[in-house]
Amino acid sequence: MLTPTREVLSFRTLAVLPSVLFMPSLVTFAVAPGAVAAEYTGVLFHLAIMFIVARLPAPQWAKAAGFGWLTLDVLSAIMTINEVPHEIAWSVRLGGHVLAGMWFITTSLLARPRSIRVVGVVLGTWLALYSFLGNVLPQEFLFPGGILVPVWFLLLAWKHQPSQDGAPSLSPRTA
Repeated sequence: MLTPTREVLSFRTLAVLPSVLFMPSLVTFAVAPGAVAAEYTGVLFHLAIMFIVARLPAPQWAKAAGFGWLTLDVLSAIMTINEVPHEIAWSVRLGGHVLAGMWFITTSLLARPRSIRVVGVVLGTWLALYSFLGNVLPQEFLFPGGILVPVWFLLLAWKHQPSQDGAPSLSPRTA
């Protein structure tokens, strides 16, 4: 986790962690849209994903998109916590979701398990397309994509298997 040669937390743990951290934000979004409290766990959720972006096999440009998404989403959460007008913070978040879409789609297409590919491509497409339509669609239209986020990370936790040389891999598990 912190060095290339020493794994402090398993990939499975790292993949489950964002799902757990995203649940309070997802519930808050469903029952109290716009509540600032969700932003606190949202920051932790995005920080936890940094380890996943670093470890999943992907081209450097896709990893840069993943880190860019995380940076912009953390920024927009902190802006919201500090009472920056919603229109500004929301626009920053949607810009980050375009990068998130690129990262989810790319890493998913490189995965062998079909479930990760399908869920990841749908999720990435949903996030990116909503970003371009967010000015005319209500925020509730983003919710289906939000449900796919923990599903995708749990699929990673279940399907990920490190390669023999220690490099990350998404090959299917063999029983």
